[in-house]
Amino acid sequence: MGQLAARQDAAAGASSIPFSDYKRKRGDRVGLNWRITTITGRRTVRHVVFDTNYWKSFIHSRLAVPMGDPGCLSLFDRSAERHRLIAEHLTSEYRVKTEGRGRTVDEWKLRVDGLDNDWLDCLVGAAVTASMQGETLFATETKPAPRPKIRLSALQGGRQRISQRRPNPVRRSSVGWCVPSIVAGIFR
Repeated sequence: MGQLAARQDAAAGASSIPFSDYKRKRGDRVGLNWRITTITGRRTVRHVVFDTNYWKSFIHSRLAVPMGDPGCLSLFDRSAERHRLIAEHLTSEYRVKTEGRGRTVDEWKLRVDGLDNDWLDCLVGAAVTASMQGETLFATETKPAPRPKIRLSALQGGRQRISQRRPNPVRRSSVGWCVPSIVAGIFR
């Protein structure tokens, strides 16, 4: 991607259209319960739209995986005091199973109005960003084969040389918890 993108949470409830049923438009990038829409008009910002309900369930199911098993999301150290704030944020919401349109969906609600859930939202954003960078978790989806890239110099030389490069790896950042490098470990 190479650029930062604004985000727009779209909680796809049981009564709304599932992300898999949205009609893909030309130029859209679509992934596992996220999409980047095509830019239209002036002064529009290309942004990421994702299903917050799906991704919050994803994060909580990763936290429930036993330590050491593939797909586990764990915190460093054993000190409960060090993790009190993140634990409060991760448990500030609860899931409610709802049914509609022939499907069952987890909808996430705040336990108490005004309760902080910022770190949960950051962790969800990091998981979405890792997915956008091509990271996958076994049994959720397969990695798409990278599209072959044709170099301009190869076209100008009359021959097509196709390079099979992997997408850019997830890079570490100094932003803090809200970076895909944290979440990249749970996808392996």
